[in-house]
Amino acid sequence: MNDLTTRAGFAAVIGAPNAGKSTLVNRLVGSKVTIVTRKVQTTRFPVRGVAMEGDSQVILVDTPGVFTPRRRLDRAMVRSAWTGAEEADAVMHVVDVIAEIAAEDGKGSSADRFAVDDAATIIAGLKASGRKAILVLNKIDGAPKERLLGLSKRLFDEGVYDEVFMISAEKGYGVEDLKKRLAVLMPEGPWLYPEDQTADLPVRLLAAEITREKVYLRVHEELPYSAAVETTSYTEAKAGAVRIEQTIFVERDGQRAIMLGKGGETLKWIGSHAREELKEILGRTVHLFLHVKVRENWQDSRDFYADMGLDYDA
Repeated sequence: MNDLTTRAGFAAVIGAPNAGKSTLVNRLVGSKVTIVTRKVQTTRFPVRGVAMEGDSQVILVDTPGVFTPRRRLDRAMVRSAWTGAEEADAVMHVVDVIAEIAAEDGKGSSADRFAVDDAATIIAGLKASGRKAILVLNKIDGAPKERLLGLSKRLFDEGVYDEVFMISAEKGYGVEDLKKRLAVLMPEGPWLYPEDQTADLPVRLLAAEITREKVYLRVHEELPYSAAVETTSYTEAKAGAVRIEQTIFVERDGQRAIMLGKGGETLKWIGSHAREELKEILGRTVHLFLHVKVRENWQDSRDFYADMGLDYDA
């Protein structure tokens, strides 16, 4: 490998919650490096996925969604998103075209309106910073084709973008073209990670994120953003297996009951699905043990923010 011909750099992925940022990162990398759920705001801290394209290495920073913060955790997540954008070699602003078109027609849900407001907040932030971004119009497979050009022009005329890509992160449409463009934008230099490495997320955090995803998939209606997962033990076991112990923290006794489920069936479902995915990712047998504890102030714990790479004082 000749360092003079290789490229490596960082590409930040910003956007409103649920715009499809995590799905796009996973698609660009070619494997799962960040959780994807139906809940918005599930990415709490930047996760770097490593995408290879020819002689270029693109380190993708999947940031938390940019939204109007209400709590300390919200403020830390938004600060993290903007920091990731400021320090990157390229910035992609992912926009949910379905939400934008629905809002234009006055038919959008409250979630659609929030997504449009959040996109406007990002545009204002880009204007204030003077930073140019790549406009990535996502979910085009679910939008009327005749509306896409008009939407693209309206957003591009805001003056904060230098390129536009239309994609479906879920289906993969247009993603390869975007990946090739990112590769060209990376500065010349040696690769920052081994060629076969897809993420720099420590395995203990990865394991916690996988379990947290299953928590939201199972109890996304009953339990809003009131749960955290911590890997308390990660040890080698017999015959090449790994033993993982995790604690799921909730804020109230009632939430603990929801997490356990009748006869413990909810927790068993979460554990079973997390175990199977971790087995596939790690390529080894996984013995996963889950515990549920009530900690009313977990969102105000400095240690929690430090573990997530977030600024407690944001």
